[in-house]
Amino acid sequence: MHQPSGGIGGVQSDVAVQADLLRRLKREVDELQARHTGRSVEEIERDSDRDRWFTAQEAVEYGLVDHVVGSAAALPGPLPAGAGRGA
Repeated sequence: MHQPSGGIGGVQSDVAVQADLLRRLKREVDELQARHTGRSVEEIERDSDRDRWFTAQEAVEYGLVDHVVGSAAALPGPLPAGAGRGA
């Protein structure tokens, strides 16, 4: 989980417009993550203020993922190229 970043540059007016768009994008992403994780927007804002790394289990507990697939063999349907059932 990390804060959005981009190559903001140019004249002052361009930087101001780009910074505003980035702020709005961050708020929208925070709101979506809050809705899908069951956490508050404020908690998502705080937790994504700096890069934050999760183990697979921590991501499940936080609500970022529903479950962790242990191997490609556990996936439904055809396997991706190069993934064997015994892998």
